[in-house]
Amino acid sequence: MPKLITAILTLLCGLLLIILQPAGLTLQQATGAALVLFAILFWAMAILPDYLTALIFMLAAILFSVAPPEVVFAGFSSAAMWLIFSGLVFGMAINSTGLGQRIAGALSHQVNGSYVRLISGIVIASVLVGFVMPSSLGRAVLLIPIVMALADSCGFKPGSKGRTGTALAGALGCHVPTFAVLPANVPNMVFIGAAETIHGVTPGYSEYLFLHFPVLGFLKAVLIIGLILLLFPDTPQHQPAQTTQTSGNGGQRKLILVLGTALAFWFTDSIHHISPAWVGLTAALFLLMPGVGLVDGKTFNDKMNFSLMVFLAGILALGTVINTTGLGGVLANTFNTWVPLNPDNPALNFASLSGSAILTALVATLPGVPAVLTPFADQMADKSGMTLEAVLMTQVLGFSTILMPYQSAPLVVAMQLAKEPLRHAIRFCLISGALTILILLPLDYLWWQWLGWI
Repeated sequence: MPKLITAILTLLCGLLLIILQPAGLTLQQATGAALVLFAILFWAMAILPDYLTALIFMLAAILFSVAPPEVVFAGFSSAAMWLIFSGLVFGMAINSTGLGQRIAGALSHQVNGSYVRLISGIVIASVLVGFVMPSSLGRAVLLIPIVMALADSCGFKPGSKGRTGTALAGALGCHVPTFAVLPANVPNMVFIGAAETIHGVTPGYSEYLFLHFPVLGFLKAVLIIGLILLLFPDTPQHQPAQTTQTSGNGGQRKLILVLGTALAFWFTDSIHHISPAWVGLTAALFLLMPGVGLVDGKTFNDKMNFSLMVFLAGILALGTVINTTGLGGVLANTFNTWVPLNPDNPALNFASLSGSAILTALVATLPGVPAVLTPFADQMADKSGMTLEAVLMTQVLGFSTILMPYQSAPLVVAMQLAKEPLRHAIRFCLISGALTILILLPLDYLWWQWLGWI
């Protein structure tokens, strides 16, 4: 019933926008604003499946002449789309070769018997997997069964603090710190695609990593570990870890070689200037080749998540529609009236822009932050005196700060896979979000200052 009421109110508000055309909007801009409102609220409230909302939005934008097809469907040709595709193929290969289970066996030997080592090991391993598997949803699907098997081996029963803590370590570890790794999460890819298609700015892998990982990656991982140990303390039973995978698997060695090569190219993109998307696509195509044998046709057809790719295309279409219709300029002017920005006060600018991104994420969910804010980043840069690249990068501070689980599909999916109540994730997100705002963001400001970004 709440979803039905929200849907009806959204459609009514959209209709009023078109009829009244407030703030001097043209009919095209008012229609675009109505469609943007529809997409954001339907995604935020999960009124329809994400991909269906995306398809309706794109079709309506064309039928009502809000934007031409080449603009609406520009997301399908973006780098973000093909990085997500590559990540899904990598996930298939990791599962089909048994590399994931082998990792689980090695991990259980290291962490079994100590709760601190268990939680720390899960978070660290999850973050490391994020460097080679650019899909947080895929990492959740891969790692959560492994993590829960570790919980079973430690004697954590359903409902115990240890089991909840273990589930949160996997769910958050494979998702939150990896916002600091460029191809690791969907919002990162939306950010790349939006910055590239709207402003012609393509952040480099190493540049992005060096700017964000020390605080949003490393320190955020430390925060996650510390909070889990504090909020969900437990003592594992000392049981021998079991390993079912054997060493010497040719497919695993081949996959490690492919992923290692891709990672090497991602790390050195500032030298060769090849987009991470095309590096990932090259590696994915190699894994799909019939002679390689790591991802066969049946596995590809059964496991490829095309709905995620359509959702990503819809998110990117949202940003291009806002920019093409001129709606971004109107929103920017409105935005300028209440967001305090001052070229002589860099701390105020940093706080205002990151705070705006965090608030946007509450409404538009995490992937919606770059889609909503990117179209008028140049206006924000002019008013704040910051570079366009710096203003764009403040979005990462917003979509990496999760205050409620509904903002993040991978987090919700991970908790469902772990069969743990979502209330634990809500409690954790509220506490970690508050600590991020109070502690980590000020540290991030100092880090940006030291690097000369502010």
